[in-house]
Amino acid sequence: MGPDDIGDREFYPRVVLGEYFAAQFWMLVKQGVAAGHSIEVKASHRILDIKLNEQDIALTFQKRSGGKEGAASFDHVVMATGHDWPEDTEISPGYFSSPWPAAAIKRIGAVAVGVLGTSLSGIDAVVSVATSHGMFLREGTGTLRFEPHAEAEAFRLTMMSRKGLLPEADFYCPIPYVPLAICTEDAIQCLILEKPDRLLDEVFELFKDELVHADPEYAAGVGLAFATIEDVAERYFRARQEADPFVWAARNLAEAKHNKANRITVAWRYAILRMHEVIAVAVPHFNADDLKRFHKHFKTVFVDDYATVPHESVERLLALHRDERLDVVALGDDYEITRQPVESGAVVKTASGEMSFAAFIDATGQHALSASDLPFPSLRKADALKEARTKTGDIDGDQSFRRTGGIDIDDDFRPRVDPGISNRLYCVSVPFLLHKLPFVQGITSAHEMGTKVASAIISSLGDDTIPSGLVHASEKASPTEIEAPSDTVA
Repeated sequence: MGPDDIGDREFYPRVVLGEYFAAQFWMLVKQGVAAGHSIEVKASHRILDIKLNEQDIALTFQKRSGGKEGAASFDHVVMATGHDWPEDTEISPGYFSSPWPAAAIKRIGAVAVGVLGTSLSGIDAVVSVATSHGMFLREGTGTLRFEPHAEAEAFRLTMMSRKGLLPEADFYCPIPYVPLAICTEDAIQCLILEKPDRLLDEVFELFKDELVHADPEYAAGVGLAFATIEDVAERYFRARQEADPFVWAARNLAEAKHNKANRITVAWRYAILRMHEVIAVAVPHFNADDLKRFHKHFKTVFVDDYATVPHESVERLLALHRDERLDVVALGDDYEITRQPVESGAVVKTASGEMSFAAFIDATGQHALSASDLPFPSLRKADALKEARTKTGDIDGDQSFRRTGGIDIDDDFRPRVDPGISNRLYCVSVPFLLHKLPFVQGITSAHEMGTKVASAIISSLGDDTIPSGLVHASEKASPTEIEAPSDTVA
């Protein structure tokens, strides 16, 4: 790949992105030191606890290699812990709680492998295991095929999810986004102020009006005029669920490739893609009942639309299926997964029968977490961080609230804390934000959160104060040794 092949519409392996961002990080560190800032990078350190004091925030840490614990205090701390996986994801013989690190699942032998999850994480798991038992080859016609190793005769993969659907291929659309006509942020903000008690239903009407405006033929085809919040996802997925998943994937891939080559935009897909960011503005303002309805019925439409996958990922699934190595199964809502007490792997029981796998990978990704799930003992205490509050209704004119999950944060991502302790902790750890910010994901969200937090820290220091230090705690060894005092941690 040369410089001309790099573009904002392309997908790149995680390893490549990691190397790129690591290079960017160390370039910024060098620039900061050259500008006179004190920067200390604590590589391979594990944070054991975070304690909010009256004037500062105390961190307890330990080097990855062990040894004596250390402690330090800071004015500002940014908690960007990311996803939380156990060090050894093989939590019982042949049962993996995560597809990461890929090296762990590459140890799986040529056996029947079950993969829970059909999103990109599930696809990554499938490809990682498959490439340890064969290789993907591009034929002269352009078709991708899977060539198994001679000893991989018994190797089989089964992907499974409630609906048994594969994600669609990445679709072409104009970037930057064309403004929406009806479901605009201004319209959403008006509803937040004027219709707080029926906010979700009013937002849904904007969604329908925008979709009809963008693609009336699609809207008529799914019966959008008669859709409710409770059945809109069923209408959205109906055609795919009635088709064979691999037949649908092949057709969708062909369409996506044609549209990309000819710069053709599918109007309804593009409309839903643009609306998810606007409707996200309303989610923190839903009352408890509407928040539950949104997560259960409506959110999945947006997640499916924006979570499309690279074309090559779909090609690899099709290649494995043609070689009779891969199937997709719909589990429905009533299923049970049990780990084998003696044998390796897991057994999956559904209404239609039982499936046994010698190896099993949970590739459903990180689920939403709450304050009680924090890995830091001091923050788990009742008087520290709290779950987000959600309005339940009015009682004699007074609003009532209840704690419904996640972490209660302000607009600058600072957890709301009781008076008398520091409020200069910033939480940008995605699993703790999903409850009220369901579409936070990817590099763009990280950029937006980082910008807001940095601005908040600089504002709190005052116009005449320049931050003099930064310390970064990481589990990855650094290529550069920089030792200097610090007064801020990220």
